[in-house]
Amino acid sequence: MAQPSLELTLYTDSFIIRGSIQTRFKRVTDVLSDPEHHFLVLTDASVDEYGSRAPATQTEFAQVNLATVLFAVSDVAVDPTPELRTIKIPETALISIPPFRISGRIHLLAERSLAEALGELDARFVPVTEATYWSDTVGEARQTVSLLAFNQSRAQVLAPFRVVDPWEGVKG
Repeated sequence: MAQPSLELTLYTDSFIIRGSIQTRFKRVTDVLSDPEHHFLVLTDASVDEYGSRAPATQTEFAQVNLATVLFAVSDVAVDPTPELRTIKIPETALISIPPFRISGRIHLLAERSLAEALGELDARFVPVTEATYWSDTVGEARQTVSLLAFNQSRAQVLAPFRVVDPWEGVKG
């Protein structure tokens, strides 16, 4: 029996890679965090380089090293499995994963201080819900998605956060 297909968009330092993957997993974070795999093989893929005027490269298969993936987006929302659900508290966060920034909600274990809960985030890829991502550096406009998963080894997480004006309080 053929495994279901999951559509993914992967963002690396230099490329946006779109395609689908055959997987037994339903959730994007499970696909990306599977300890048995260090690569994904996408089918019917397109590879687009940031800032390039050349058209995207189309390919039947693309092998993508997960260590190069900054974050991944899937258009398919998956409801949590009740028996696997752990009670977590959503916390607004800003994730810096150069050249991108991501804002949204990370979900932390309950009954801990924020610092302890952040210290216990140890998944290879961490989900962010109600996420907005952008890059002023590479000219990627703000996009909002219901879920993305970022590569924790490539990111700095700021929670809670507030945007400040660097000139605030300076008299002219």
